[in-house]
Amino acid sequence: MEIEVRTQRREEMVDITVEVAAAVREAKTGSGHVFVYCPHTTAGLTINEAADPDVRADILSGLERLVPRAGGWRHAEGNADAHIKASLMGSSVTVPIDGGKMALGTWQGVFLCEFDGPRRRTVLVSVTGPRDS
Repeated sequence: MEIEVRTQRREEMVDITVEVAAAVREAKTGSGHVFVYCPHTTAGLTINEAADPDVRADILSGLERLVPRAGGWRHAEGNADAHIKASLMGSSVTVPIDGGKMALGTWQGVFLCEFDGPRRRTVLVSVTGPRDS
């Protein structure tokens, strides 16, 4: 399954938990794993707190301090910081499925992390496990 995400800013974290959960429901498996993959070099994925939007702001702010946009990078396109931030976040997450639902913690969500937007991004979702009858 593919999820399309349209980002609005150069850097943002978009909660895609609802869309991933829909893919899990559609797969009709009670147990297994959901694998979420971002096939872009300037965006990544992470699992983190979804309840307080300040957490997302803090993560983006922290990454900017670690990897500033104007860092004297060699990459000619001017988005080297986006490539580095995407590498730090990672290109995939895997979540166990239990009872037909993602086994996320109480406050956790799945996020697409945009570092070179705004853009249209595609996220690939694959669900493994036996199909329920």
